[in-house]
Amino acid sequence: MDYDIAIIGGGVTGLGASIYSARFNMKTIVFSGRLGGLIQDTHLVENYPGFKRLTGYELFQNLLEHAKDYSDLVDIKEEFVKDVKKLKDGFEVIGEKSKIKAKTILFATGTRRKKLDVPGEKEFTNKGISYCATCDAPLFRNKICIMVGGSDSAAKEALLLSEFAKKVYIVYRKEKIHPEPINMKRVEEKIKEGKIEIINNTNIVEIKGDKFVNSVIFDKSYKGNKEFKCEGVFIEIGHLVESDLAKKLGVKLDNKNEIIIDRDSKTNIEGIYAAGDVAAREWKQAIVGVAEGVIATNSAYEYIQEKNVKAK
Repeated sequence: MDYDIAIIGGGVTGLGASIYSARFNMKTIVFSGRLGGLIQDTHLVENYPGFKRLTGYELFQNLLEHAKDYSDLVDIKEEFVKDVKKLKDGFEVIGEKSKIKAKTILFATGTRRKKLDVPGEKEFTNKGISYCATCDAPLFRNKICIMVGGSDSAAKEALLLSEFAKKVYIVYRKEKIHPEPINMKRVEEKIKEGKIEIINNTNIVEIKGDKFVNSVIFDKSYKGNKEFKCEGVFIEIGHLVESDLAKKLGVKLDNKNEIIIDRDSKTNIEGIYAAGDVAAREWKQAIVGVAEGVIATNSAYEYIQEKNVKAK
């Protein structure tokens, strides 16, 4: 067997798990099509214990460097996993370039961003439409922009965007946005400054433009008109879990397609574990995902030790 554990996903959950699997003296491989995952697009992280304030990219880099400190036990492959197969004595993981065998599997595959799925979205992506203010906000200096979404993430993205844009309109389909209290206070301060305005109970049904975005169409009138002139549309409306590989193996999912785990990060199949945003837990936080990943490596270690004892 090539590895004790194959960790599929190289965000904070997967990298945090690899540190602990190495400390359990487990030969580890991490597969990731995009090391760092979505958190590296987060402008500011203020709720990860031990760091008062840092960017998502800095948090990812800290974990990556820590994992690399165990390079004698941890291999990192920057490639997507195409398939995972159950073998008699373990699993086969097939990447874009690699094919390995592992005794256990940890799914830390996370999520991908949801899209609006409205006319014009595909045509104007990267032409005025963005899914990452951290990445693209400086490109919209002194422009009128929309931030779609009402979550804490959407509020934080709107706050960052407001540092560059002339004005940011938060468009949300429900009555009130629901960021963490500290970020709600910050949004309210920006509203007083005239840098942010909230348009509630409204959906975007179309995005229009020429070479670049120049307007959106609402499903209800705003100040007497359904068409709203803008030069940028940022979309932060949640995520879809990446659980297809686990489902193919027979791992049980809930009605959100999240992987069902117990307190030990175990799934319904022996030797398969899950952690982070792909797992069925209501509260999605980086620190929670890392903790679940660490717990999973302990469960995998105990599973391997038990099998070794039985084999003797």
